[in-house]
Parts: sequence; C-alpha cells; structure tokens
Amino acid sequence: MPDTPLAFACSRCMECCRRVHLLADTAAMDRGDGVCRHLDENNAGCRIYDQRPDACRIDRQYELHYRQAMSWETFVQINEAGCKQLQALGVGEGTRAIPASTDNRNT
Repeated sequence: MPDTPLAFACSRCMECCRRVHLLADTAAMDRGDGVCRHLDENNAGCRIYDQRPDACRIDRQYELHYRQAMSWETFVQINEAGCKQLQALGVGEGTRAIPASTDNRNT
C-alpha cells in the first residue's frame, strides 16, 4: 500500500456482518440466519473487532490476495461498490444505508 493510502470509507452499516453466509470466507461465522455470530446488534459493532479474522480486514485481504493483481485504490473502489450492493439489499429489509465516513478503523 502507498504511504498515505486511500482510506476505505466504511459506513459502519454492518451489512457485511448481516450477510456472512454469502461468502465462503465468512460463512463459518453464520449464526444460522446469515448474520455473523460476533455482531452485537444492540451496539452496532463487532464483539471481536480487535481479533476479527483476516476475512473481515480489508487491508489484510489486499495484502494476502490482491496486491499483485491490482492497486490499493482499485481494491478500495471494488470493495466500496460491494458495500453499496449489500446496503441496497438491506434497504429493502428496513436497514438504512449510512453515508460513508472517512473513519478508517475498519480497515
């Protein structure tokens, strides 16, 4: 990654946590209804955030699997597009999409 990488603009909507069943890398965390067993829905956060698996860390995914194939900026753009798709699914179920922030804690 560059010295000052483009931050992944996580909106903290938790849609990726509500749909872990959709990806092979996260399916094992499914509590049985597609939602991650580590999601604290009352506090809108991850109960194991500091110890979350690599599949939940965009920076680790890039370093481990995509660094040779694309730039960090392209990887961030692809992931942001995926987030918007998940948010669109959630909006139909009563969850609201939250505007992206520049908070980079979720990388």
